[in-house]
Amino acid sequence: MNPLAKRLLDQGLATNQRVAQAAGNGFDWLFRRNNLVKSGHTWFELVYDGDPMAVRYYGLPDEDEIELADGSTMPIRREQFKRPLVLVPPLGVTTETFDLLPHRSLVKYMAACGFKTYLIDWGKPKKKHAHLGLEDYAETMMGEALAEIRRHSGCKEISLMGWCMGGLISLLYMGLTKDPQVKNLVTVASPIDLRGGGLATGVAQALNVPAQMIRRYTDFRLHVLDPSVLSAPPWLTTLAFKLTDPLSSVTSYWDLITRLWDREFVESHTTTSDYLNNMLLYPGGVVQDMAVKVAVDNKLATGEIEIGSKLAELNKIQCSLLVFAGETDSLVPPSIAERIMDVVASSDKAFYVSPGGHMGVTLGSRAQQAVWAQAADWLQARDSGRKPRKSAAGKSRVANTSANSPGKPPSGKAKVAPAKKQRARKVKNIKST
Repeated sequence: MNPLAKRLLDQGLATNQRVAQAAGNGFDWLFRRNNLVKSGHTWFELVYDGDPMAVRYYGLPDEDEIELADGSTMPIRREQFKRPLVLVPPLGVTTETFDLLPHRSLVKYMAACGFKTYLIDWGKPKKKHAHLGLEDYAETMMGEALAEIRRHSGCKEISLMGWCMGGLISLLYMGLTKDPQVKNLVTVASPIDLRGGGLATGVAQALNVPAQMIRRYTDFRLHVLDPSVLSAPPWLTTLAFKLTDPLSSVTSYWDLITRLWDREFVESHTTTSDYLNNMLLYPGGVVQDMAVKVAVDNKLATGEIEIGSKLAELNKIQCSLLVFAGETDSLVPPSIAERIMDVVASSDKAFYVSPGGHMGVTLGSRAQQAVWAQAADWLQARDSGRKPRKSAAGKSRVANTSANSPGKPPSGKAKVAPAKKQRARKVKNIKST
């Protein structure tokens, strides 16, 4: 057979194979879509089961190594750190947030890094939970969850890591309780200063003018309304997340059609779509608190915010703090998330701008190196007492200041080191000696 004929034959066979694969994947996508959804597959132990909050424990994987998003593998650390790591997801989303795909699972990754990994599951709120406000989540339920985690792990000292509202709830818990046993806190894309730009600022500014007029000329207050009428339905939560990247929401279906032959891509696309299309109800009590105290009054940025009958003093938080923001996050841009650096009293704190939008910064394929690995290294350094390793990564924009003397370099030389191949830009690093 001459070379031309052989090449044509090979191309024809490859084309036939792709057509067959596309037909099989297309059939599954249309009629057996559940077979393509790979989220929530990591084993866990149910530590606490309440209404609606529950707590999960993710033990060490049975394998010797886990697969990562880039196709490489990472060995599992069998010797666990004593201090548990508690993952705090946002409200309005399912627990699949931190267990999206087998090779992109934050719970599996942190467990493999040697952390006793726990996840707070906020449950699936119903109409009967409409009255729940920020005080219920940030003090009552958060307190119950951490008490169960301390009982189960046998360790009082813990670390927290939260994305978006999960990070905000963690900050509010610390502001309300001043819990001295929470030694480390990691927040990812958590809204603080709603005058800092982005979609969140636009919504806040749109609410501000009519809210101020209502306050001045009427006796009406949002908190007098029945919270059930303010609960945000699941479709509204889905819409809000999709608006953070509207172009991708449209083009992703074209990508699905053109890559229907690729089973791994189809599974990833279907899993992500299933996650986005199955958001949860947002309790009306939380909507009331967020609309008035956070969006209109911008109280988080001041360092003090009234939550229910209590005052959350974020300006008295002293635990070690690591803050991430998404470089292309249109909902909570870096300028909104960075404000917490000026609010808390922590002497050990760092702020990084990482690749990705509001979801991509913690759920995307680059999040493993840009956020997860860096957070794990930062936590390990503070758990074991060792110094963070120096980074061999590219240049980063750094602003070092002293906690007591803004604008002056700290006397110590300790720095938070990005993980290997880190692409995050270090913006602020403050550490006392």
